Amino acid sequence: MTSTVYLILIIIAALALIFGAILGFASIKLKVEADPIVEKIDALLPQSQCGQCGYPGCKPYAEAIANGDEITKCIPGGQTVIINIAELMGVEPPSSDINGDPIPMVAFINEEMCIGCTKCIQACPVDAIIGTNKAMHTIIPDLCTGCELCVPPCPTDCISMIKVEKNIDNWNWKFDPKLVIPIINTTTTQKKIIKGE
Repeated sequence: MTSTVYLILIIIAALALIFGAILGFASIKLKVEADPIVEKIDALLPQSQCGQCGYPGCKPYAEAIANGDEITKCIPGGQTVIINIAELMGVEPPSSDINGDPIPMVAFINEEMCIGCTKCIQACPVDAIIGTNKAMHTIIPDLCTGCELCVPPCPTDCISMIKVEKNIDNWNWKFDPKLVIPIINTTTTQKKIIKGE
């Protein structure tokens, strides 16, 4: 009886090894390479997953652009994203209705008017709204991408979009690498200049 059990276990282990080897070989041999242009386009998009372009997220829109769709559909990205995608694709940036970069906005819920219907929670693609049924809701500003998808479903119009003011957390701290900073050593008469890049 025990020898039969051991024989069955050995057979199962051998089959597992054989099938594992076949699957490992197949995963290497039949690997589907992702289109690198899709990854580059997706990296340029704002990742707000808002759906304003007509696609369910940024990655599907990047795939559509790689397959020939218009590059002017990303509203949160603004003109900057359109120009960057055009440069990546090697085409002339088309004219669009989007003028400049969009103003950073975040949703705000007037909690006195909120009836707790949860329609805004269902509409939010990034789960930036917290609350429960028949209780007031609120926005987590750090998660909100400003896509405005929560505004239309609200039956009491208690959601408004407010401008994100500049502060220490969202200030543009980009350093210009071509900046030239003259440095003078006051202990010697020799000048020293440090250049960027």
